Amino acid sequence: MKRPRQHGAALLAAMLTVTLVATLAAGAMWQQWRGAEVEAADRSRVQSSWILTGALDWSRLILREDFLAGRIDSLAEPWAVPLQEARLSTFLAADPANNTDTGDADNVFLSGEITDLQAKMNLATLVSAGTVQATALKQFQLLFDTLGLPQDQLAKLADNLRFASDIHVDNLNSGKASLFPQRIEQLAWLGVPQDTIAALEPYVTVLPPGSSSSRVNINTASAEVLHAIGTNVSLADAKRLVAEREHQAFGSVAAVSKILPVGSTIDLTAGDVQTQYFEVRGRLRLDDVVIEERSLIQRVGTRVVTLQRERGAFQEAAPR
Repeated sequence: MKRPRQHGAALLAAMLTVTLVATLAAGAMWQQWRGAEVEAADRSRVQSSWILTGALDWSRLILREDFLAGRIDSLAEPWAVPLQEARLSTFLAADPANNTDTGDADNVFLSGEITDLQAKMNLATLVSAGTVQATALKQFQLLFDTLGLPQDQLAKLADNLRFASDIHVDNLNSGKASLFPQRIEQLAWLGVPQDTIAALEPYVTVLPPGSSSSRVNINTASAEVLHAIGTNVSLADAKRLVAEREHQAFGSVAAVSKILPVGSTIDLTAGDVQTQYFEVRGRLRLDDVVIEERSLIQRVGTRVVTLQRERGAFQEAAPR
């Protein structure tokens, strides 16, 4: 009578053993798969980092060579031509010293661009030594009028920038201060609405501390910006300047006086024909993953340094 019970217990023990072995095997396979995925992701991250770093160094070399070629910066120069998306293997094949297999590089696509940050109005010029600068405020008021933005938002922005730039601990307003923005998107910290930020983005930038004396490059700025920084320069006159420089870049700020009507000018303290601050954007696409990097570059003579770097990765949206 005890034999059937023994057989049932043995069968149950065998089933439990098989279940345990299968569970352990599945767990081991999952751990192995996870390790392989983590290793692949880490390898892709390191490779992407090196590629984007190489692209940034290439951009710095272009800006350095541009300075050696001439002291005037305009949109007709090589740095202003964006790099359209191309296979990484295309760049590797162009190097005669490269004898490595470029098979993996066929799946990697690289693109990027260099933009002149001094083609925009620098918000840092609004405040100096804890005081709102009247000249810069007037220029931004004109820009806000041109864009149809409320002047009360500019007044609030200027006050909050003054609070944010105040580094004195004993100042009575220090409790109101937020961090000084480093990018145009961060104006939201100062109470600027998102729609206003979007409207300002093509015409306004935030350059690093010490750039409060920076000037707008008249060879790269938009008509709206030239209208704002000029003295008695109408929007139509500014558009005429933009059209004229397409034929030949201005060699000096004084050269615009030959085109503008009598009594209209761009002051030497507001305009320039050279640029120190550039933004470099690099974009690397590998399968459905896109990694983008944005860098702030300062060029002083032949010295080209990276002041800021920001990188992000996201899944590329599927085509509709």
